[in-house]
Amino acid sequence: MKAIITVGHGDYAMLQYREVAIPVPGPGEVLLQVLAAGVNNTDINTRVGWYGKTDPPVLRKDAAMESSVPGAPLGWSGATPFPLIQGADCCGRVVACGPGPQGPAPGTRVLVRSCMRHRGFGAMDTRWLGTDFDGAFAQFVKVPAGEVFPVDCNWSDTELASIPCAYGSAENMLHRAGVGPGEHVLVSGASGGVGSAVVQLAKRRGAIVTALTSMSKRAQVLRLGADRVICRDGHGDAGAPVADLQVDVVVDNVGGPAFPAMLGALRRGGRYVSSGAIGGPLVTLDLRTLYLRDLRMIGCTAWDEPVFPLLIGYIERGEIRPLVAQTFALSQIADAQRAFLEKRHVGNIVLVPELPAQLPSVTA
Repeated sequence: MKAIITVGHGDYAMLQYREVAIPVPGPGEVLLQVLAAGVNNTDINTRVGWYGKTDPPVLRKDAAMESSVPGAPLGWSGATPFPLIQGADCCGRVVACGPGPQGPAPGTRVLVRSCMRHRGFGAMDTRWLGTDFDGAFAQFVKVPAGEVFPVDCNWSDTELASIPCAYGSAENMLHRAGVGPGEHVLVSGASGGVGSAVVQLAKRRGAIVTALTSMSKRAQVLRLGADRVICRDGHGDAGAPVADLQVDVVVDNVGGPAFPAMLGALRRGGRYVSSGAIGGPLVTLDLRTLYLRDLRMIGCTAWDEPVFPLLIGYIERGEIRPLVAQTFALSQIADAQRAFLEKRHVGNIVLVPELPAQLPSVTA
């Protein structure tokens, strides 16, 4: 099969389009033909080693880099297992099942849960598709049978591939923060994959949504359902500074220099929740803001058990809509990641593998 092999930490030269063996599903695994695979910050962060705590921290995610400490692990849970097929988002079709517990029948179209709680939901340990083991940047991928979810809808393969990582992370933050009807939610980076998902999913919960984005993307974010858009100059439709909003929940995957204003936007007793830091991981925190205003800060990486089944239900009932900004052939992954990092798009960018000449005959 054809696959993108990431051979180490560094720039786009680390991404090699190769012919490799089709994986064989073992006990409790299924083999999927990859129909489409989304592009995420996670893929780029892993390639450049952004999760490693280098000193100084590396903020340029599109540049080649090396650890400042020879041999230091730069993955989020230790050393990244190179060579690696990345790709956290997978819309696929079941080709074959390994021995043991069976997954969906061959021919079924499925989504793969990107974040896998392999020791059960009572432990925070995770295994991520495309980060801890081979993922979806290939024509075929094998995954645990319990992590594939049939989905019955009329969406295209590329639309479905825009969902798992971005919408899973978004729903997990809203679930963990307990967002309910009538609450006011401020969303940073609202035009990105996760941010645009948060806007839709928060509105689905009956929340009032204020979105932070650029002026050029304001109209598109309003069409997603945001009640109000604040542009990055710090002033909103009515000219009010972000810190004057007094919202119930801030969903912030940007961080960086804007962090103090985002925390300042919370009412007393409010919740700040994050699963990323695309604007920079090191921020300035005045602890007086945290404790004098009884704020809660919630970090989210491991997805809670209800999150992915809920997303499948939202899709099948038509309660959310996909937002595919652009598609690329799998072999054009470097162009796709460059476009992703330019941040001119609203929604998600998706890769499409070339169709195999025939489906493999797999002997498990």
